Amino acid sequence: MEKLAIHGGKPARSKPLPPNYPGAVVMGDEEAQAAAHVITSQSPFRYYGPEVNYMVKALEDQMSNDLGIPYVLGVSSCTAGLVVALKALGIGYGDKVIVPANTFIATAGAVVCSNAVPVFVDVDDSLNMDPDDLERVMDDEVKAIIAVPILGNPCDMQRIMKFAEKYNIYVIEDVAQSCGIKNNGRFAGTIGHIGVYSFQMNKIITTGEGGAVVTRSAEIFERAVRYHDQGMFRDKQRFNIHFSDEDHAIVGQNYRMSEITGAVALKQWGKLDEILSSMKRHYNKISQALSSELPGLQFRKVTDPLGDIGSNLGMILPTQDIAEQFTNALNAENINTNILYNGKPIYMVPQLFHQRTADKNNFPYDYPFKHPVKYTEDMCPRAVDLIARTVYLPVSPVLKEQDVEEIIAGIIKVYKGVMGGRG
Repeated sequence: MEKLAIHGGKPARSKPLPPNYPGAVVMGDEEAQAAAHVITSQSPFRYYGPEVNYMVKALEDQMSNDLGIPYVLGVSSCTAGLVVALKALGIGYGDKVIVPANTFIATAGAVVCSNAVPVFVDVDDSLNMDPDDLERVMDDEVKAIIAVPILGNPCDMQRIMKFAEKYNIYVIEDVAQSCGIKNNGRFAGTIGHIGVYSFQMNKIITTGEGGAVVTRSAEIFERAVRYHDQGMFRDKQRFNIHFSDEDHAIVGQNYRMSEITGAVALKQWGKLDEILSSMKRHYNKISQALSSELPGLQFRKVTDPLGDIGSNLGMILPTQDIAEQFTNALNAENINTNILYNGKPIYMVPQLFHQRTADKNNFPYDYPFKHPVKYTEDMCPRAVDLIARTVYLPVSPVLKEQDVEEIIAGIIKVYKGVMGGRG
């Protein structure tokens, strides 16, 4: 058996894989020139200036056309977008929102910062929200679900929407990690009542920070626009929405996207199809080769293979200890892999688990719920089990064929070395 690099053997690759920044690694002169044009126009604010280029508007219009959804709003970050979405739906103090146990802290944090409280649902073999577990956390104080397709793999949106319709609650899609995925041919983010996208550094396309909110509802959109812009709605004519300020103005915050961000995002959005096509091609080749050579290796379940974007290959190992050995050994081979969120459900981060906030009496957790919100370490047992032993291989859009071959050979080498006679 070939000696592993972690034990002094020759690495499968001579250098690390490209960094896991899909959008950033394809940045170039196009983004630089677009940003420079905004700067030389001396008009970085989207609504007024000496020579506004309306880059944010162009981004919104392009996303609307490509996603097939009428209303798109550029915002300063995905977290801001989640808060805007919750506020647009009227979610607040005394409300609960269902959140998957496997997600980034921003999903649950946005709920708390919107003055509501998250309740956590378990995952299935896709590592996404398990529709069969929704009933466990459902009560009359739950007002919404946030569905999160983790790392490019679609959620089972049909069942989630059916559950939401049964109880007449809202569905928010947090598509931060999975821009471009589809579910039964429909873009994620456009299936629920409102969807949120991220353009943060790690994401499929990036502006460093930034995001977008999408919806099919004029009423929800109007509230989203107002909340993101201090209660104002400056584009009534553009959208032919004429709710009066006297009757509809609400107190809001500043979550506006800048023109520089909009200009970069527009160029990145234009590269999305190329990024997705490249990742999916590499992903398919790697996964097919590993399936053939390593029949004992379990992969993360993919709910919709045609809708999955192939940004990350999830490999499920028999135990947490073996998963950690597998990850460390692969990294020594210069095949960069990771276990998500330190191997723990997101409710285990201390600020959530202990229900601590910056507000008096840990508001909004101080609300006297009829059904008190309590978090325990084992409340989502499949998440506890699966997150800790799932190893992710990020699939870069700029991989070369040699990279792909070395990844395949390296994973086979490490799997056989780590598993030994165990299977």
